[in-house]
Amino acid sequence: MASCPAPERPLIDPLELRRALGSFPTGISIVTTRDCQGKPRGMTANSFTSVSLEPPLLLVCVGKRASSFPAFGDCNAFAVNILHERQHDISSLFASKAVDKFANIDHDIVRTGAPVLNDCLTWFDCTVHERVDGGDHMVLFGRVEAFGTTALRPLAFCRGRYAELNDSKHLAGIR
Repeated sequence: MASCPAPERPLIDPLELRRALGSFPTGISIVTTRDCQGKPRGMTANSFTSVSLEPPLLLVCVGKRASSFPAFGDCNAFAVNILHERQHDISSLFASKAVDKFANIDHDIVRTGAPVLNDCLTWFDCTVHERVDGGDHMVLFGRVEAFGTTALRPLAFCRGRYAELNDSKHLAGIR
């Protein structure tokens, strides 16, 4: 029996796809862990989402070209630190190739040993639940072990730049 040839797929321009994906407004998070020598490592990420309440799971996507990728590939725990509207500088620092991103960043250990940033909007301290290959990224699923949040406004990103959220009545409803 002869098989039908697969339909030809149109070529996708990676730059145009990136622009299209960037039209979705996101928050900005700093994902942190410790490398095998115990040194804190971190990177800026906007690919974060909740997955499940029972059990409490979330996910982040870690680029395989990121200098901190090996640390996230080997870690047992990590933290997701969501930034507030006055943290553009921290977002830029952790997106950079700076050698010691934690030199002037206050952080603590809460439960898992992953660095939790002291002055952020919300944080989630997680143990690794699962890792899944996702093309040029690794999808890192975390089980939330502890978390904290504030009523500050989030730092947002859309179409390659920071954006403001002005819905103060809704944002003030956080308890």
